[in-house]
Order: sequence, then C-alpha cells, then structure tokens
Amino acid sequence: MALRNFVDGHHVDSADGRTSDVVDPCTGEAYAQAPISTGADVDAAMRAAAAAFETWRDTTPAERQRALLRIADAVEARAEEFVEAECRNTGKPLGVTRAEEMPPLVDELRFFAGAARMLEGRSAGEYMAGHTSYVRREPIGVCAQVTPWNYPMMMAVWKFAPALAAGNTVVLKPSDTTPVSTVLLAEIAADLLPPGVLNVVCGDRDTGRALVAHQIPDMVSITGSVRAGMEVARAAADGLKRVHLELGGKAPVVVFDDADIERAARQIVDAGYYNAGQDCTAATRVLAGPRIRADLTDAITGLATDVTTAGPDDASAYYGPLNNPAQLARVAGFVERTPAHAEVRIGGHQVAGRGYF
Repeated sequence: MALRNFVDGHHVDSADGRTSDVVDPCTGEAYAQAPISTGADVDAAMRAAAAAFETWRDTTPAERQRALLRIADAVEARAEEFVEAECRNTGKPLGVTRAEEMPPLVDELRFFAGAARMLEGRSAGEYMAGHTSYVRREPIGVCAQVTPWNYPMMMAVWKFAPALAAGNTVVLKPSDTTPVSTVLLAEIAADLLPPGVLNVVCGDRDTGRALVAHQIPDMVSITGSVRAGMEVARAAADGLKRVHLELGGKAPVVVFDDADIERAARQIVDAGYYNAGQDCTAATRVLAGPRIRADLTDAITGLATDVTTAGPDDASAYYGPLNNPAQLARVAGFVERTPAHAEVRIGGHQVAGRGYF
C-alpha cells in the first residue's frame, strides 16, 4: 500500500519522493509506505488552505453544519473500513475499536456540526458615551495540526472538526507510525468539502516542525509530549500564533483506606490497561492507604492475570501490542530500571516473535 498526501482536494506525492515504512505493530513488519513531506510539501498545503479560507470563512454556519453531517454519514457508512485501517495502524482489537471508537467518532462529527450553529458573540456593555462594546467571533484562519499515534482517527476528528465548524481551514499531519486512517478521512471529506479546506501531509518530526514554523497558519495544535509542546510554543511565539497544546503526563490514582477494594481494583485495571496503557488518562501509578495496600495489590494482580493481550482478531483481547519500537523500549525501560525494593508481580517481558507485544 502506497499512501500519498492529500492537498487541495487531490492525492499528491511528496516533493522529493521519500517514503517511510508503516509497520503493523502486531507483526513488526511493514505493510505500507507513507510520504516524508518536506518544507515544499508543507508550503503547498498551507497555500491551498489559505486560498480555501478566503471562501470557507464566509460560508454560513448552516453550510458548515451540513458538510460535517455529510462527512459523519459517509464515515458511518464506511465504518468497517475505518475499523480495519485503524487496527492495522495500531494493533488494537477489532471489537474494541468497532464498539468503543467508531460510535463516538461519528457522534463527535455530528456534535461539532451542531456547534457550528451555536457560535455567537455577546454584548460587553457600554463603557463610553455613545458606544456599545461587543464580542464578535470570527474564524482564526489556517490551523496547523499534529496528531499522535494512540488514537489516530479520533484525534484527527477532535482537531479538524471544531476548526472547520468555526470556519477555519486545516493542514493536519498524522503520526508517522499511524497515518492510514487519517488519509482515509481526508479522502472521504474531499467529496464533501471545497478543495483545500482539509489537507493532510504525512511525515516525520521535521515535517511537524515545518508545519509549526510556516508563516501562514494562525494557530497550531499538537497532542504529544511535554518536550514537543515546549518546542511548538517556542516556534509559535515568533509569529504570535495561537497555540493549543494537549501534552502527556502522569495520572496517579489515590485510594484511601476506606475504599471498596474490589471496585477500586477493577477501575484501576480498566484505566491502566485500556489501549495498552497508551492514554493520557491511563492509571499509571497507585497511591494506596497503608491498611489496604497489600489487599489492593493482590486484587489488581488477580485482575491483571485475567486480562488478555492479543492481536486484533482475538475476540477476547482487551488490548493489543504497543504501537512502535520506541514505545516498546520506553515501557521495557520501566521494568529494566525497577528499583531493588520493588517487585514485578506479573508480566514484565516482551512476548518473543510477536511484534511489539
């Protein structure tokens, strides 16, 4: 499978023809190639988005609502195609993706379609004789967006749908490890949007940096690491671009001595292992009261024993592999650096010969 960028309503190759492998994390083998976009590719996409903004900004909320509703209907009609693409992208179980990602994804498109009709200003009162102050909401312009690999298609919708609903145009770069479902979204949207309103450029970190540093976008949005967020904020400051940063962190769970141990353990396991723990709200550590610590640890260990780690086709799988070699090394490093006073109760090793499990 050879992916191509989607710019100004058309598939296009990268300027210099470079590509990178898209790897199935269940096998560790490449199944597609994606462009590594350069500054020239980013520039072409930005110019297409800027040209489209001149007319898209003047569309009525009703027109933008109808476009997003039609996209939602089209995505829903091809839901199984998206499920298969996303599971190949990420290794997630088919059943989980089908039941827990597709319905909210379609609903979010419809939500932002409705929100397009709710944009309003407000009177701010009279502060000078003969003058009334008011707030008027207007589109920002071109939005440069970078999405991560843990929820590729959902993150794409969370970024481009509100931007389009508000009258902005978009240049979006998916993660280099999970571009397939995002390109598919752009293909579907192209039949329902004017050319240049939604553009997708594939690439690596340098592509993302070129996106942020480009002079055209008026806003940049990234979901990623704290380090990446700091880089984006610094780069955006030079052009006084607005920024939207959703950055990684830790989500400790605090369990007090009077807690329901079994219920707490179940919620911790659900929150900790969902999507292989690759989640900004994952329960990554537990701070437990001294009287229940031992019992809570036993309860979590027992539940963890029953959690199935497997590939997309296994109906019993709760989660699949880690997404990429860097993430595998990161998680393995936690185990390798286990301090002497700690004990690994279950797992803690890579499954040999099975991709990034």
